[in-house]
Amino acid sequence: MSNKLRSIVCVTCIGMLVALGSTTSFAASQMVLKFAGQSAADHPATKLMNKIAKEIGEKTEGRIKVKVYPASQLGDYSLVYEEQIRGTIDMSCISVPSQFDARMELIYINGFASDYEELKTVFAEDGWMFKKMDEFNERLGVKLLGFFVEGMIGTGTTKPVNEPLNPNVNKGVLIRVPGMDVYKLAAEAMGYNSVGIPYADVYQAIQTGVVDGVNGYPVASAYTTLGDVLKYWYMTNYSVEVLNFMISEQTWKKISTEDQKIIQSILSRATIDSINKAKDLDTEQMELMRKKGIKVMTYTKEQLVPIMKAAASTWPKLEKNMTKELIDEFRKELGPK
Repeated sequence: MSNKLRSIVCVTCIGMLVALGSTTSFAASQMVLKFAGQSAADHPATKLMNKIAKEIGEKTEGRIKVKVYPASQLGDYSLVYEEQIRGTIDMSCISVPSQFDARMELIYINGFASDYEELKTVFAEDGWMFKKMDEFNERLGVKLLGFFVEGMIGTGTTKPVNEPLNPNVNKGVLIRVPGMDVYKLAAEAMGYNSVGIPYADVYQAIQTGVVDGVNGYPVASAYTTLGDVLKYWYMTNYSVEVLNFMISEQTWKKISTEDQKIIQSILSRATIDSINKAKDLDTEQMELMRKKGIKVMTYTKEQLVPIMKAAASTWPKLEKNMTKELIDEFRKELGPK
């Protein structure tokens, strides 16, 4: 073999080894996770997802990279959840679907907390709610990491409500509620007449007078989507808008114990961070409502007791789908004291 040919062969072999070495090093050192969200790119939930992704990359020293997909780019929340079960989507910040286990509507039950400090206890990593929701998710192959709290929920209407804090008085308005018993039962227990209308049709239904208002909206959503048609906002805090940070069990098992602890710590802090920011966001959005001419009513925790008890009185009616055992436990842990 000529010296020239030997040189070509050597250079080629070295190049192949360098390329192979680089590929092997990358594969061994970095895991790329798909993080799916349902909120718009400029929504607080997505902003927090981006912050979480960056922190995971930094704290794991590049061992794990997280790529965020907002605005249902990877499918709606039901599809994303199903893909997490399969292990084809790694992480998510979504509403938890109940079609896989009706007991997961637990997170949407009304009347268990009326202020933000209570939420910090309810949604804490060592709290009953977290452990119970994690248990239900784990049976399906998904692990709960934390919660994103968007804000407390109130009632928006086009005309005044009769005695909003007295559940024994008919409110004199017909309101739209989300299509779940937890919302319908609570609204009616508080004295409202209710009807189910698809989310996409709510604005038109209010604008045309088909309904007089809505339950089930946090402040920011009510202002940004319905601010042009609402005239009154009652900040009754009877429920909370919450998304769930989750990860596929198949993905979780591939992550080292050290990095699992890092990720869990980041998401636990993110939960509390979201609650703190939700309080500020609600205050900010109610001020924008006032500037727009919407009459805003706020109340103390003590003033809200009657309607919170009214909402809690409906819990036994949820036993049919969520089991008596779960509702009894829920009442013991989070019911009125």
